[in-house]
Amino acid sequence: MKILKKTAIILLVVFVAIQFFRPAQNISNGNHTKQFISETNPSETVKVILEQTCYDCHSDNTNYPWYNNVAPVSFWMSDHIKDGKKHLNFSEWQSYSNKKKDHKLEEVIETLDTSEMPLKEYTWTHKQAKLTEKQKGLVKEWVQRSRALYQLETLQ
Repeated sequence: MKILKKTAIILLVVFVAIQFFRPAQNISNGNHTKQFISETNPSETVKVILEQTCYDCHSDNTNYPWYNNVAPVSFWMSDHIKDGKKHLNFSEWQSYSNKKKDHKLEEVIETLDTSEMPLKEYTWTHKQAKLTEKQKGLVKEWVQRSRALYQLETLQ
């Protein structure tokens, strides 16, 4: 029993200690997706879908929930955001070539078709991010229109 008590105390001390260390937060000022919105021209409905399901992990601005203030959750979320931005960052859209923009949009369709995105962990706490088939269809239609423009520009 002494070992169990000592282990519990050590774990408690470690848990309290890690609360003093925080990963950098993904927060920026300004309209961080302006160029992306301007180029791809999504409908208001699709724009809302993107805001509710994509931007927290795929842009330079995250709306953090209260539980992000508790380690180790803060580290876990920071890792997810870094990984998401590595794959696609709507805030850096202007730095992508037309070919890369087309490819990134193609990947959006693939991740919707495989239900890879939005992440299940994200939809557990963000119910509005769980997409219906109709919402997925709207996003895919918008993506296909946007891709056509980039494909035409690439051919020229």
